Amino acid sequence: MKTLMVACPRCKKQFNYYSSDFRPFCNEKCRLIDLGQWLNESYTVPVEKLTLEEAEALEQIIHEKNQGSGQDDSND
Repeated sequence: MKTLMVACPRCKKQFNYYSSDFRPFCNEKCRLIDLGQWLNESYTVPVEKLTLEEAEALEQIIHEKNQGSGQDDSND
């Protein structure tokens, strides 16, 4: 069996990566704590805000696409 000792990203405990059913976590508790953080939106994926010009260009593309598919976007 392979051996690779790593630190759990949650509790930092060293464990054999290949022997854990909960990788990359050391146990189910750490896995569930991390999942809870995502579900509570404590973790977020960073995004860049669009410039005004980029937002207007995107709105134009969406408008043109909606007109081409027969959808009405008059709820603006």
